Amino acid sequence: MTNPQDKGESDEDLGQMVIGRGPCTYLLLLLLGLILLFPFLEDGIVARTLLGTLFSIVLLVGAFATRQTRRGFILKLGLALLGVGLQWSALWAGSIAILFVAGIVFAASLAVSFTGVLRYILKRGPITADKLHGALAGYIMLAFVWSFVYALVEISSAGSFGPAHLDFEQPGTFFKLIYFSLTTLTTTGFGDVLPLTNHARSLVMVEEFSGVFYVGVVIARLAGLYPTNQTQ
Repeated sequence: MTNPQDKGESDEDLGQMVIGRGPCTYLLLLLLGLILLFPFLEDGIVARTLLGTLFSIVLLVGAFATRQTRRGFILKLGLALLGVGLQWSALWAGSIAILFVAGIVFAASLAVSFTGVLRYILKRGPITADKLHGALAGYIMLAFVWSFVYALVEISSAGSFGPAHLDFEQPGTFFKLIYFSLTTLTTTGFGDVLPLTNHARSLVMVEEFSGVFYVGVVIARLAGLYPTNQTQ
């Protein structure tokens, strides 16, 4: 028979795991805030400046979110700072060429931070709120990485995504690719944004596989780490 006191303590521990705070918690809140605020921060130089600031903070927090070797930390911080610098240069110069290079650095910076978060959540040890928040933050970061990849593909080969032409000088264009990436990663697939070329479709298929693999591995790992209370 289950002891009511044990059940109460278990519920309390679960609540603490969900509500707790840590570096990955702040990273998750920043990523969610970026998604929610993005549509309001694309029209006008002031709005884009605020959007650039938020992106810069996400990259820097991603570099500090998890423990790593000194070399790994320097790599993360260097990519984050380089991405921030190129982003601001592209923002003020209005250059698509600089924007393309900035996109490469952004994708690399987010990918490196994502691998750090993934190693952190798969590391042996007790489940904490920060680890749970890191799992969700990693999922969103993976979607952002793919959205930058799609943007680079579209810039280098216009018409890879549609059905309408994607003009990165117009507000809302990159947000469409973030939206498309998240719907692809979650296998929702509303169909309002489509890959129109075979090389774009091949990348989309890889993202679909990566999303299913991520969810399966993370759930299996967290389930294995979750403490179970066995009663006699």
